[in-house]
Amino acid sequence: MNATDDGKRYLTFALTKGRLAKKTLELLEKVGITCEEMKDPDSRKLIFVNEELGLKFFLAKGPDVPTYVEYGAADIGVVGKDTLVEEGRKMYEVLDLGFGKCRMCVCGPESAREKLAHQEQIRVATKYPDIAKDYFYNQKHQTVEIIKLNGSIELAPIVGLSDVIVDIVETGSTLRENGLGVLEEVMPLSARMVVNQVSMKMESERITKLIQDLRAAL
Repeated sequence: MNATDDGKRYLTFALTKGRLAKKTLELLEKVGITCEEMKDPDSRKLIFVNEELGLKFFLAKGPDVPTYVEYGAADIGVVGKDTLVEEGRKMYEVLDLGFGKCRMCVCGPESAREKLAHQEQIRVATKYPDIAKDYFYNQKHQTVEIIKLNGSIELAPIVGLSDVIVDIVETGSTLRENGLGVLEEVMPLSARMVVNQVSMKMESERITKLIQDLRAAL
């Protein structure tokens, strides 16, 4: 059912599981939006509802949030900028929420710095092939071979699979422990609020007010 008892359409939020969802719910509480059901760690529910405000919430893996929003299964999403850029979905990015801050960087051993400086053809391992491609081809105009990996990206230069990696860096401690460092910064990252393009037109008043309230609370 997509309407509340008084006929108001539900607004549906897709939140990225984990830290981002927790931070988002804390921020929403500041503007009077709560979802008590979501606080139950033992709940097996997939969709949580605040009947009074006509809101629904569900949790999804980061890369799936933009998909739910683009196709209108969710009106609003909260997701990392890295995922937004990598997924390249059509939607409105309306607010930088300021948490989940980190950087997308080119990292590797110090010996790889020369190769980057001299535009040599190198191998790049990453979970983010589209971001890496855009950075090397369109911004640096450097020819690279991009290798997509799904985990433990730091391993790639250590075992000789790649010269460098493109990955998210928060503190850099994992890099340092493995004899790697940040060589170049690709882009700053943080959590963003996104809105479905049709929802923005149909529910313009409610969504605009929500954006303004959240902006004031940041």
